Amino acid sequence: MTHLLFVSFIWALSFGLIKGQLAGLDATALGVVRTGLALVVFLPFWRPGKTRVSDALRYICIGAVEFGLMYVFYMAAFRFLAAYQVAIFTIFTPLWIAAIEAFSLRKLPFNLGVAALFAIAGAAVINWQTFTPTSHLLAGFLLVQCSNICFAAGQLAYRKLRCRAPEKTGDASLFAYLYLGAFLITLLTSAVTTNWAAFRPDASQWLVLAYLGVIASGLCFFWWNIGATRVSAATLAVFNNAKIPLAVACALLIFGESADIFRLLLGGALLVIAILIARRRGRA
Repeated sequence: MTHLLFVSFIWALSFGLIKGQLAGLDATALGVVRTGLALVVFLPFWRPGKTRVSDALRYICIGAVEFGLMYVFYMAAFRFLAAYQVAIFTIFTPLWIAAIEAFSLRKLPFNLGVAALFAIAGAAVINWQTFTPTSHLLAGFLLVQCSNICFAAGQLAYRKLRCRAPEKTGDASLFAYLYLGAFLITLLTSAVTTNWAAFRPDASQWLVLAYLGVIASGLCFFWWNIGATRVSAATLAVFNNAKIPLAVACALLIFGESADIFRLLLGGALLVIAILIARRRGRA
């Protein structure tokens, strides 16, 4: 659980650090750079001889879904939604984790279902804002849910496949396959959607991209998936929303922004309850 909490804090801090820095740059191109840098970070640890070809292909597919398609759908949603709306719609990831795990087990463990609902409620209390339904809103909502499903499915797939891998196979070596899959899918998408001649980040934007690719994506997704193998599916579902109260707290305490303290405390309390429910019955 320590890995998940640590990564949640870094992601929460990232919202304030990168706010508005990459506006105007092609979204898919950003995904290519981000996943490409993450791949470069893990290539030195790649040990292809220690992984069966069939498993290597599975890891590549997991990475293509969890990080590649997730990012393609996520960034595409910004064409239809404001940033706060995207953030709101990401709160449903625990629901998709519960649904996918239930489908896999052919049943829904009680603590998983209840913990997921408490996690969604807590995030909604903190983050929810009213807005008028439109066709663009529906399109954006569906794109974010596709992103949520990809991220949820990838986490669970890596969790299960990794448990079957030999102990001698390091996670860093396996993650080279995941980022290879993510890089390939974003690169293929960019061949259709990106005008690379117009992609000209300035020096400060390249610094932000380096941070995103190496830290927020490369190392954090790595630590996140390691954490996913060490907790129950219920705890994993809850921590997918932990970054929301942490992000609000960082905005309030570090970046001097305003926040509704009551909603933050109430939502945080619901998320703590969700964690306690998730951990009550041990590993799912």
